[in-house]
Amino acid sequence: MATVPGMTAHRIHAIDLARTLALVAMAGYHFTFDLMLFGHLPPGFVFQGPWPLIARAIASSFLFLAGVSLWLAHGNGIRWHAFWWRFALVAGAAALVTTATYFSMGAQFIRWGILHAIAAGSLIGLLFLRAPVILTVTVAAAAFAAPHLGRFDVFNAPHWVWLGLSTEIPPMMDYEPLLPWLCPVLLGIATAKLMTRIGAWDSLRRWQPGRIGRALLWPGKHSLAIYLIHQPVLFGAVYLFTRFL
Repeated sequence: MATVPGMTAHRIHAIDLARTLALVAMAGYHFTFDLMLFGHLPPGFVFQGPWPLIARAIASSFLFLAGVSLWLAHGNGIRWHAFWWRFALVAGAAALVTTATYFSMGAQFIRWGILHAIAAGSLIGLLFLRAPVILTVTVAAAAFAAPHLGRFDVFNAPHWVWLGLSTEIPPMMDYEPLLPWLCPVLLGIATAKLMTRIGAWDSLRRWQPGRIGRALLWPGKHSLAIYLIHQPVLFGAVYLFTRFL
């Protein structure tokens, strides 16, 4: 097994902190959405102004970090047991989200959301762990450009919804199809490779947070669980506030 310089088993606190910041941003967006849903903000509030861009930036950050983490975990060689265990957790959580929203949201249920995108991107990302950085970035650019360059009626069938090339998109509460959302995963892999080459990960590993910093790492270490529970908690809180206000 080849060894990638600069890769060790030590956890990088900066990655956990980045995940925590992404979770805070996501919770803030969903809280704003819930306020709109219950009439505390104008209808369509989060679909106007900078909010769509904010939502895309938050989703991109999670997918980018998924690519970075894939390289850090398997850059020295794919640890298949660990990979399939993590993949099963994310894919299972994605299936849970689809099932739960199917019964709670009707026609707007989440057919292919952020967890689906992370699971698919991680699986495809394995193909690029040994690919040249320039090839990885080129494919990332192609993935981003594809849905902007052409969409086709043939992909309107429900079983193609994951691809992102349909001309008609069914209403969904969340939608991150493979194209263009494979792009940030591949960019995460490419960035992590470049940071390995210049020894940046070794520098980041030496950073030790203080007491407050250590507390902020906890959400990032449990990002999947927090993702699954945060919206029901926020939704319930806004519902109770609205009902008993």
